[in-house]
Amino acid sequence: MCKEMEASKTIQISSMQTIHGLARVHHSTKQLLSDIEPFCIAVIYHQDLDELAAEGLIAAKAQAVINIGQIMTGTVPVTGPLMLIENNIPIYEMEAVWASAIKDNTPIKITCEGVVVGKLTVPCTPFTKDKWLDLYSHAHDSYHERLLNFINNTLDYANREKDLVLKPLYCPDLEASLEGRHALVVIRGKGYKQDLAALKDYIRRYKPVLIGVDGGADALLEQGHKPDLIIGDMDSATDQALQCGAELLVHAYSNGYAPGLKRLEHLGLNAKQLSASGTSEDIALLLAYDHQCERIVTVGAHSHMFDFLEKGRKGMGSTVLVRMKIGSKLTDAKGIALLYGPTQHYSLISQWSYALKNGIRKLLLRFK
Repeated sequence: MCKEMEASKTIQISSMQTIHGLARVHHSTKQLLSDIEPFCIAVIYHQDLDELAAEGLIAAKAQAVINIGQIMTGTVPVTGPLMLIENNIPIYEMEAVWASAIKDNTPIKITCEGVVVGKLTVPCTPFTKDKWLDLYSHAHDSYHERLLNFINNTLDYANREKDLVLKPLYCPDLEASLEGRHALVVIRGKGYKQDLAALKDYIRRYKPVLIGVDGGADALLEQGHKPDLIIGDMDSATDQALQCGAELLVHAYSNGYAPGLKRLEHLGLNAKQLSASGTSEDIALLLAYDHQCERIVTVGAHSHMFDFLEKGRKGMGSTVLVRMKIGSKLTDAKGIALLYGPTQHYSLISQWSYALKNGIRKLLLRFK
């Protein structure tokens, strides 16, 4: 393993060097990023690391990343691992059997022999750029097979979830006024920060109802906008966002169980419940539609196969049905910032990501 690490240009660790740091451990990468300190070693459980998670780890200045299991399976062409490598954040994969050896907030070090925790040395494998390329190429080449399975699953889910769109979704106690207004629904999806920044003039002109879906509420606050509504499981919005004064609607399962309600009660916040199948994103769109919004604009929406596969979803039944119902009222702002190129709306990370996407196609062609 030492020779493999020394040979990799991306890891840059010799047999005389080690990485020292405080381990921050969490099964949810989103939750980990909410309180990780700079230069910690992030220990995550994230199969097929997406761009959004990678951006968060880069912004958090993680010193290294240890992933329990495969950070990339070769079934989804994710670029998150490559983003970390290109930003000099080394990645290591560790078998799940060793997961309990690393506790949160404990000092560890990474050497060419493995991860040293106290007197125990746990084996791990460095994830290199060459490995990323092999897995990315495999995922790219198996696209049509993956698409066929995704279509079949989507049709199956749609048949089971059709009641979601056949019945109007009303919240009789809703305080926010939606009828006749534009609604801007912000979801924590790929490129959401940049696309939201590009809509600054639209927001100023139309003054839409601002709806944050979980972490989308934080994106609104970061751009200087207070959300009118926050809808979701309440698992990725920060305490600051939940306490900003927005009306809170907790997405509950069809049986009425709302896992996010406990967190709000702990914060002393009141919330209304919406029981429905589908994703929180779907619920937000249906709520705006059935409360007679004139126009619905989405930012960061999940709209294609890889968006869902990256989140571990094998189909998008409810999402297809919701878009069929909403029809021409829906305007998807996904990727709108790209129309302007890397302007002042882009962070350095986003500029790099923009260039990366253009370069990947050339890279794959070289290896054909």
